[in-house]
Amino acid sequence: MGKQEEIAEKFKTEWTPTEDVILKRRSVRNYKKEQVPEFMIKRIIEAGRFAPSAGNSQPWKFIVVREPEIIKGLTDTTVKICKLFKALIDYRIPGKRWLLPIAKFNIKVKPRDLAPVPFGAVSFIADGKLGLFHGAPTVILIFKDVRGVSNPDLDCGIAGQNMVLAAHSMGLGTCWVGFVKLAFQYVLKWKKFFGISYPYKFATSIAVGWPVGEPDGMVKRVTHAVDWYENGSKKTNY
Repeated sequence: MGKQEEIAEKFKTEWTPTEDVILKRRSVRNYKKEQVPEFMIKRIIEAGRFAPSAGNSQPWKFIVVREPEIIKGLTDTTVKICKLFKALIDYRIPGKRWLLPIAKFNIKVKPRDLAPVPFGAVSFIADGKLGLFHGAPTVILIFKDVRGVSNPDLDCGIAGQNMVLAAHSMGLGTCWVGFVKLAFQYVLKWKKFFGISYPYKFATSIAVGWPVGEPDGMVKRVTHAVDWYENGSKKTNY
């Protein structure tokens, strides 16, 4: 048996360390108060920096926030905007059925932002039933360079995935947090505070910290059919 065959045979029954990190990582929404050592965050950032990007343009800017008052400020601003949105478009509130046409119009204008899942989360955040950064002591803000070639959003997503996997491999917990974009979209204060201007625009953020308990582990995922073209025919795998 050749070397390639031996390697292939081995992985019929074993996960690689990389696969293990990918398959067992879960979003963490409950963190310990202890701060993450600075060198670990720097290594996480380095993992993001080494992500592939179209034309190696690296269309991102990372900002690390470890000051509790700043994290609280971003949270408070986002909660206020969610409360405003809820008051303006949440037709499910008793006595506000008349908001339905307005909500439908806004959903048509911003289908991604107001799809059922984020639409429901707006109300939970506004009511204090869903945290923003979930008590994480470190937050990594990711901004995209809109001049980036091809697809800067995708490149930032790849960089972010590198970071959450690196963090998981160190025993840390992470959670993608997109709702804080409201603080940058509708309030000039935070752009000025962080010195954000053209060509940068908020992409997403990642909460990082020591998880409470042991939340990691494989969970069932919906399986999507994969069309497979090989040897002159098409078949469906999975």
